[in-house]
Amino acid sequence: MIIRPATPADVPRLIDILNQIIEIGGTTAYQDPLDAGYLDRFFTGNSKTFLHVAENVDGIQGMQWMDALDPPNDHIGGIATFADPTTTQRGVGTALFDITRAASLAAGYSELYAKIRADNTGGLAYYEKMGFRDHLVDRAVPLKDGTPVDRITKRLKLDPSH
Repeated sequence: MIIRPATPADVPRLIDILNQIIEIGGTTAYQDPLDAGYLDRFFTGNSKTFLHVAENVDGIQGMQWMDALDPPNDHIGGIATFADPTTTQRGVGTALFDITRAASLAAGYSELYAKIRADNTGGLAYYEKMGFRDHLVDRAVPLKDGTPVDRITKRLKLDPSH
């Protein structure tokens, strides 16, 4: 598995992965299909916003991004992880996180947060495995169809010694 920064040429594949996940439902807060412009922010040269892809001989298997929060919280970054739902992605998230963690430290982040739907048990387990801990819960956030689903925010303090 190769982990590398995403390029604009990767965007069609990345949007395809995101839209497949959205169509399946149940694991992301996104409910409407996304277009390529959604990923433009990762190609602006902002050192606090970045996107990495996990790729093998079959192509891109997943992605992980880091978004800066607005000041005064520019030391906290928001992380999101997505893997191709049509394949077995063993190790994709862990490999991506190793690179994202190092890049986050280099960008000056001291803390990361992830907001995960409470019904996304795989996502909750992944972030817990990466060292994230529960921070807060937004209760009963309604989906488009009105179904209430909690959103769990997990946080991780970055330790530069690791």
